[in-house]
Formats: sequence, C-alpha cells, structure tokens
Amino acid sequence: MTSLPDLEAMAIFAKVVEMRSFSAAAAELKLSKATVSKAVTRLETRLGARLFNRTSRRLALTESGARLADRARQLLADGEAAEDEILAQSSQPRGLVRLAAPMSFGLIELAPLLPEVLAAYPDVAIDLHMSDEAIDLVGMGFDMALRIASLPDSSLIARRIGPVHRHVVAAPGYLARHGRPTHPSHLAEHACLGYAYLPTPETWRFVNAAGEEVAVRPSGPLRANNADALLPALEAGLGLAVQPDFIVRDCLAAGRLEVVLEGWSPPPVALHLVMPPGGPRPARVEVVASFLARRLAQRCAIAARPASTDGVS
Repeated sequence: MTSLPDLEAMAIFAKVVEMRSFSAAAAELKLSKATVSKAVTRLETRLGARLFNRTSRRLALTESGARLADRARQLLADGEAAEDEILAQSSQPRGLVRLAAPMSFGLIELAPLLPEVLAAYPDVAIDLHMSDEAIDLVGMGFDMALRIASLPDSSLIARRIGPVHRHVVAAPGYLARHGRPTHPSHLAEHACLGYAYLPTPETWRFVNAAGEEVAVRPSGPLRANNADALLPALEAGLGLAVQPDFIVRDCLAAGRLEVVLEGWSPPPVALHLVMPPGGPRPARVEVVASFLARRLAQRCAIAARPASTDGVS
C-alpha cells in the first residue's frame, strides 16, 4: 500500500522557501531550527533528491526544489485556507444542526420553540428527527439529542435539564366501572395499556415516600411505541397507563383523565440534552444547545408540576 505524502514536511519546506531561511521559517512556525531542518531532510530522503544547495551564507533551490516549491506553496495555502474556513464556521453560528428528540415531547414542547431559535440565529438550520427509539448519535451523525430517561453511564456528554414526572392515569368512566387502585399490587386486577419504550416495559416499578418499592407485571389490550397513541384508548375507558405529565396535563385539567395510586410513583426520570463526546463544538451547536437547555428547563418545570389528587393539575 502506498504511504500518504508527508504533507507536514512539504508545508515546512514551503515556509523555508517563503522565508528564504531555515532560522526565519523556524521562528515563523514556532518550531526549533533542528525540527525544520529534519523535516526538509526527511522530505529529501523520501523523494530521493536534494531540494536546497546550502552554504554558510546562501540557501538556493536545486532544480528539483524549484519544481516542488510551487506545489508545496499551494498545499500550504490550501491547508491554511481550509483551517480559516472551519475556524470561521466554528466562531459564527452558521450551518446545519442535526437534532433528535422523542416524538411526543418533540411535538408538544420542542417544536414550538424552533421558530424562536431560528429567528435568533438566522444562519442556522435545524434537521429535526423525532422518534421514541434511542438512536445512535455518533453512528447517525447527530449533533445532539433530547432524551427522557434515567441515563446509564456512557461516553455521551449529558446535560440534565429538569425532572419529568410520570403518573398512572385512567378515565373517570373506567374507574367507576372497575374501581380505583390504591396500591400497585391492585394493578393485577386492571387492564394496563403499555408503552413499549419504558425502561422495563414488561414490569412497572413504583416507590412511595417511605422508600418502599413494588414491581408489578401489567397486562392489557394495547401496547404502543408512542405514548400519545395510548390517549384515545385511555379516554375511552379501556384501561390505565403510565404517562408523562406533559402528555396528559390537558386531559387532567379537563377532567378526562384522573391520577390514581396517589402516594406511589414510577422511578424518577429527567430530560437530558446529550451530545457525542469530543470538542470544541461549532458555534451553531453551542448556541442551539444553550438555547434549548435554557428554554426547556422553564418548560420542564411547568410540565413537571405534580398533578393534584383530584385530577386537576
């Protein structure tokens, strides 16, 4: 396999040609004169040709050196231009930000904020991907994602934005027909509507203020991979479900659903903004991340306000 060109040595060679001196090139590049000399010698060895005729007083290009000089200068100029372009993009909020978010949260809480962030940063564009499934940020090339979870340790950089409260809810008609459960163990006698992306969808876990933990295995007529899809069945009185506050808030306020199992709650989860590891990040990513973290923290505080026991939040 052919090895890659020694671009560093070519760039140093071009700088020596430009400055007409090894010492001046070393000072310009903030390198030692020995490092500059070794780079040129390395290049000469690789090419099998002398590039300079050197005396104590004079430095002159050989025929081979003269042929290489123009190309080396162009390589150096292209490299400097490429760095300048990327640095300019990094310092100015400009370009595309790829963002992933859960479907329901994205529609209810995130999407209303996008006109504001786009107005604040007119040179920034957002590619929004919404799915309740946790995607591979690095593998799919996303700049950031919003996730509602108790995040496991990982290489991702996570910023906690705020808590997300979840409740067991049911329609008044369902409770009138089947009774109101007061302990998680009572759920074995009820129809439970399942959300496929719960941390443990086959097992619902609860904890009370005293720290007592209970796990139950729910069963029921419907399971979906999006929590919003459970709302029609909930309101029709087909069962109970664990739902985040931001999805059922309006239904609770209108009395179409009620909170049950007061005093018991699912394990706590929070909204996080996660990014791939590494840095520094382009300005377009930083400004969008800061904007969303600030505004969603406000929204999260409202959405996470506990619902009252009479079903009105």
